[in-house]
Formats: sequence, C-alpha cells, structure tokens
Amino acid sequence: MIDATRLESDLLLLYPDAGPELNFTTDYELLVAVILSAQCTDVRVNIITEELFAVADTPQKMCELGEGRIAQIIHSCGMYRQKAKALYNGAKILLDEYDGIVPDTREELMRLPGVGRKTANVVLSNAFGMPAIAVDTHVSRLAFRLGLSDEKDPFKIELDLQKVFPMSSWTKMHHLLILHGRRVCTARSPKCQDCSLKSYCPRKGLAHVSDKKSL
Repeated sequence: MIDATRLESDLLLLYPDAGPELNFTTDYELLVAVILSAQCTDVRVNIITEELFAVADTPQKMCELGEGRIAQIIHSCGMYRQKAKALYNGAKILLDEYDGIVPDTREELMRLPGVGRKTANVVLSNAFGMPAIAVDTHVSRLAFRLGLSDEKDPFKIELDLQKVFPMSSWTKMHHLLILHGRRVCTARSPKCQDCSLKSYCPRKGLAHVSDKKSL
C-alpha cells in the first residue's frame, strides 16, 4: 500500500492552492454549479454560470426564470434539458421545504433532483466544511492507478479512501487527486515520465491496464 502521508505531502507541493475550480459565492450557487458539472468541464460550467447567476442566483429567481429559459441559458452544457428540469424542480423543493436554504445533510441534499452522492459530498465539504471525499472519474482513476482501491463502484472507492486518509485530509485529497488527474495522470496518455510520484507509483506506465479496470 502506498504511503498516504507521503502522497498527500507530494501532491500538496505540486498543488498548494488546490480547491474548487468552479466559480461560486453562495451555497446555492455551488449546488447549481456542481449539478451542471456532470459530463461537462469546469471551464464550460463557469462560462454558463456567469450568465445564469446574473439572472438566477437564488432558488426564488431560478423558479421565476422557468425551466425553458434555464434550458436556453445552459444549452451548451451536456444533458442540458435534464439539468434544466433538475434545477427548476430543485429550486421549488428548496423554496417549499427548506425556506430557500440549501440543506446541510447528505440525505436531504440527495432528495433534490440531479443530486447524487458525489454532488452531495462536494456541497457538504465545500459549502459546509464537512469532511467528505467526492468520487468522480478523476478520483476513481487515480485511486486505482495509485493502488488506493481496486473497486469500481464509487461508493466502495470512497470507503477505501476514507480508510487510507485521515478524516482531516478527505476534502483536500479530493481536490488534489482531481487536479493531478486533470494535469498529469490523465485518462489517455498520462504523463508518467513527468510525474513526481513515479518513484513510488505502483502502476506507472500501465495506463492501458488502468483504463480497462477503472472508470
């Protein structure tokens, strides 16, 4: 098993300012941005939300905007029709059941349309400061390649990572693994020769193997 302390230390040296790359100023804006980020890059989401938040940065305004107009604004985002419906109906739920306030429990967040465990974990950790590891495709890939988990199911990967890293590191490791996955340990043609982790990475140079087994 890889030395978790060393891994965290080395990644922190590479990405000392690791954190969310989505633009948001409120809990609700974060929730919306993360919902939009499914099968869409953070860069694209930030472009979309700049326009969206100018007219709908609260559940009330999102409802007033209407599902059709929401869809028009976010049309360059993958699955925009489904996401527009989720944003509209989710805003109604927040207004009807939570006085327009984003709830701070995983169970309540996952009751909202378009919110799965990954999205809920991102909101809990970044909006409310609760330790959580959100497992997306980057985290799944890195977890396998670094020998942190051999599981394919995101929830099982999350449990494995929770065992490897102390709770105080969960949120930071989520961001560190994502950044390394985006910039170095990419899904295709990972830059193993340039990777500062190559001296102890158990699967360096074996991207073709990990691509078959990981997400």
